Amino acid sequence: MANKEKKGNPIARFFKALGADIVDIGITFRDGGVGTRLSYVILGAGQMMHKQFARGLSLLAIEILFFVYCFSFGNKYLAKITTLGTSSRGFNPDGTVTQGDNSFLILLYGLLTIIFIIGFIFIWRLNIRDNRNADRKIKAGKKLNTNKQDLKSLLDENFDKTLLALPVVGIFIFTVLPIIFMILVSFTNYDYNHQPPSKLFKWVGFDNFVNLFSLGGNGFGKTFGIVLLWTLVWAFFATFLNYFLGIFVAMLINKKGIKFKKLWRTILVMTIAIPQFISLLYVSKMFATDGLVNVLLVKWGVLSQPYAFWAHPMSARILIILINLWVGIPYLMLISTGILMNIPADLYESAKIDGANGWQMFKSITLPYMLFVTGPFLLTQFTGNLNNFNVIYLLSGGGPQGTKLSGGAGYTDLLVTWLYKLVINNTDYKMAAVIGIMVFLVTSIVSVVVYNMLPSVKNEEGFQ
Repeated sequence: MANKEKKGNPIARFFKALGADIVDIGITFRDGGVGTRLSYVILGAGQMMHKQFARGLSLLAIEILFFVYCFSFGNKYLAKITTLGTSSRGFNPDGTVTQGDNSFLILLYGLLTIIFIIGFIFIWRLNIRDNRNADRKIKAGKKLNTNKQDLKSLLDENFDKTLLALPVVGIFIFTVLPIIFMILVSFTNYDYNHQPPSKLFKWVGFDNFVNLFSLGGNGFGKTFGIVLLWTLVWAFFATFLNYFLGIFVAMLINKKGIKFKKLWRTILVMTIAIPQFISLLYVSKMFATDGLVNVLLVKWGVLSQPYAFWAHPMSARILIILINLWVGIPYLMLISTGILMNIPADLYESAKIDGANGWQMFKSITLPYMLFVTGPFLLTQFTGNLNNFNVIYLLSGGGPQGTKLSGGAGYTDLLVTWLYKLVINNTDYKMAAVIGIMVFLVTSIVSVVVYNMLPSVKNEEGFQ
């Protein structure tokens, strides 16, 4: 019953925690000393009155930088974020230029300002909590940490925070912020016809999402369905064909009696050593209309005339899946080789005594063991193939193009390559942002579902 109440509704738990926090802030102000009360307005005041100058000066510096940024720079962008600008850049009769607003900068710096405000509120709360804890220690007769102890703790018990500070900032700047910005762009009409600073873009609500699922007119619904289905089909075959064939090749090479094992492994590893940029482009040209494959097929009488492999959706898709086997099997062969060598031999010996054949031993021993060990890797391979830009772009470029497809999409485009085309070819940032959100949703949903199906997750104690 207690666990059920603890889980509860996340929204209700959030407001409950927020209410408790507000009450705590009021009690701290009521019962706190002069320094604690002063720190509500001047961050670090309480710490400096307690002679914790390292903490106090750090908090005061953060407050000063925050207000300097907001009042000298951020406030003008935040004030316009609801409209994303009202006047675009233009030329006056006297030849001078009126700079006007820039919707892109308003959205970017407005977002930064909002994030800084949220961050400042968080630090302000930590400042209040730190003063509250200091007051309680003083009343209990305990000593507070000195400046030397605070600085030493950053290299001792709090070294994890010191070590992770820079990576966390990097993740925020290069990962979190672009994701939030992309989500916001999906609610605007930012495209080729609305390029700041000469032309502004504005908020359009959910119009882009409606357009993505719309089947009529210029809607992207049909194209999105075709591209999404092919993305899932491609990821399935690219993952599981490589996986099982890689295991098969590893078992074949490891089989007793096979000679020149090192030679076969070396030949397969050579395909990994060659950069995909070279190998995939070369293979793509081999299957071109005037490529080596067509020349040989016509010469041998198999075809009466060259066949355009990349011009037909079905042949292009099948060819991509088959060529990817050549690229992917060596990786799985190497991984499987090491794992197969670690399967206890007595399991196979016991199975042989019980009369099991090769297929039964593979189904009951080899495959479960492989799935248990390589399950997380299999998941990363599947999610990686959902966003496998290189293979698609270097082989077919997403083509062939189709008159029935919108947004410049081709029949072998994945969601990620279609997104690339929307940005580079069509300059349609708003729909690219919507597709980006769809890529995230598809990848995350598939990852969560598959992750909970993995044997290594269901049975964390070990392989049975």
